[in-house]
Amino acid sequence: MAMGMGLRGKWVLIPLYWFCLFAICISASKEAKPPQQKLRFGRNGEFKILQVADMHYANGKTTHCLDVLPSQYASCSDLNTTAFIQRMIRAEKPNLIVFTGDNIFGHDASDSAKSLDAAFAPAIASNIPWVAVLGNHDQEGSLSREGVMKHIAQMKNTLSIVNPPEVHIIDGFGNYNLEVGGVEGTDFENKSVLNLYFLDSGDYSKVPFIRGYGWIKPSQQLWFQRTSEKLRKAYLNGPVPQKEPAPGLAYFHIPLPEYASFDSSNFTGVKQESIGSASVNSGFFTTLVEAGDVKAVFTGHDHVNDFCGKLTGIHLCYAGGFGYHAYGQAGWSRRARVVVVSLEKTENGHWEDVKSIKTWKRLDDQNLTGIDGQVLWSKSLGSKISLDSGILGVLYFLFLNLCYRLIDEIDL
Repeated sequence: MAMGMGLRGKWVLIPLYWFCLFAICISASKEAKPPQQKLRFGRNGEFKILQVADMHYANGKTTHCLDVLPSQYASCSDLNTTAFIQRMIRAEKPNLIVFTGDNIFGHDASDSAKSLDAAFAPAIASNIPWVAVLGNHDQEGSLSREGVMKHIAQMKNTLSIVNPPEVHIIDGFGNYNLEVGGVEGTDFENKSVLNLYFLDSGDYSKVPFIRGYGWIKPSQQLWFQRTSEKLRKAYLNGPVPQKEPAPGLAYFHIPLPEYASFDSSNFTGVKQESIGSASVNSGFFTTLVEAGDVKAVFTGHDHVNDFCGKLTGIHLCYAGGFGYHAYGQAGWSRRARVVVVSLEKTENGHWEDVKSIKTWKRLDDQNLTGIDGQVLWSKSLGSKISLDSGILGVLYFLFLNLCYRLIDEIDL
């Protein structure tokens, strides 16, 4: 009798076991995120990045445009921003789309999650990998800053990350890096020949008596330094050991104070408003110079600035305002920045490491006019410092280092 009861008990447990196993599998399938897509250069030896700055998306067709011509106002809305992204994607066919903050204008968005979905919809529909960082307006609606980044990170086709999983303490949300591999089937297919860094430049100062915008904090700079050094070691060692680190590009929202180092004589583009950087210098530009791999920095924030200038071997670039619900200048077209990184090709026709980094902008006019094409970096000129801004940049860099050492000694 006891044996019969025990046997019946086992038969009762078997279906229960399978039910639990099924439930666990279903739960795991919901929680598991698909493996991150591998970025790599195309068969043409190029990797193209489209930068979209300051969409300021709100509620779609009911959100009016700012600073457009009187003839445009009646029919202009967030949908003009959507149409511009779609046109840019069709024209440029980028390998990656980068949104550099103020993706939505939280204050005017009735539902931040819905605004984010609508803002990024063209990128998602294109099936092109895309990433985003935060600006100073994204969190001003129904989602916190962390909530906005978490919402972005779970969207389709995005490679955005809330923060590096291996780092337990870091300021902000949306600090991460991406590696771009060489052409498949070449010696460089398993090496990151281009490194992309994305950082949260904050919103507003949280420090008493320091007013203004946020900045990249020491914890973020430490993460960048360690990541850059790790990538450098991997690139200089096998397979196919290299003599110089792979070039890098950095994207964030708020420009560095060093953007104020230029005038019309030493940049390409226009400067039509003051530099909206933090009121304190966190030293991140010095960190970039010391790391030695980043060749260009790309920001937004100041909508009617779109210049690129070179300082101490690093180009500091604006994209120019993209969104129609963002302030601008009537008659001055909304615009986007494109970057193309090209590989070296051997006499045998094999693609190798990065040869050059070029950029231009496109205007949202009838012809998507391309303007201000320039070479940001090339392997043949990479080690040379331009006379116009390079020497001054070195002196400025040394002066900053001296200031930081004095501050450390005083122990303010």
